[in-house]
Amino acid sequence: MIEYYQKSSEQLFLATSQHLFLAGISLGLAIVLASLLTIVLHFNPKWQSASTYFLSLLYAIPSFALFALLIPWTGLGRTSAIIVLVIYAQYSLVGSFLSGLSQVEASIKEAAVGMGMTPWQVFYKVEIPLALPAIFAGIRITVTAIIAIATIAATINAGGLGTILFEGLRTMSMPKLLWGILLTVGISLLVNLILYLIEELLKQDIS
Repeated sequence: MIEYYQKSSEQLFLATSQHLFLAGISLGLAIVLASLLTIVLHFNPKWQSASTYFLSLLYAIPSFALFALLIPWTGLGRTSAIIVLVIYAQYSLVGSFLSGLSQVEASIKEAAVGMGMTPWQVFYKVEIPLALPAIFAGIRITVTAIIAIATIAATINAGGLGTILFEGLRTMSMPKLLWGILLTVGISLLVNLILYLIEELLKQDIS
């Protein structure tokens, strides 16, 4: 492994940076979209069951099939990969966001309304802070899935650590496989640690 690193350090660095960019952009867009969907569904509970079922159907579609469906429209490369990753992320993100909000006790919300808060104020001043553990748990689960699925994006020329992994499989090169796996797991652990620290900081600010 050391010998391979000495020969291919630039390739490993490029693949890692591509993977971080792909996962980071996808996660950011996924959180924005999931937040908007959550707000709409939270204030329109009658749509929640149908939307959850629809998102679960999308999540059940194999990633290769989604790539194949998008390629005629968005072509090969990062654009198709990002769209697929954002779609896959919605099921876990929206589900965890709604779950966290639903766990806030009704008595707390009633007390906030009694203090003169509007429904929107109750939402962002009371419900969101209390739902933070579930929200961040969903984000951590999602980012792990995005980082893993992003390796498959190499099959449509989106770059990333998948290029190292698939090249290792094709050539039966154990060093390439090990470096691809280690870097993918390492990125996942690092991002999860960063999210944990952000969550702790937010908790301190709220308290």
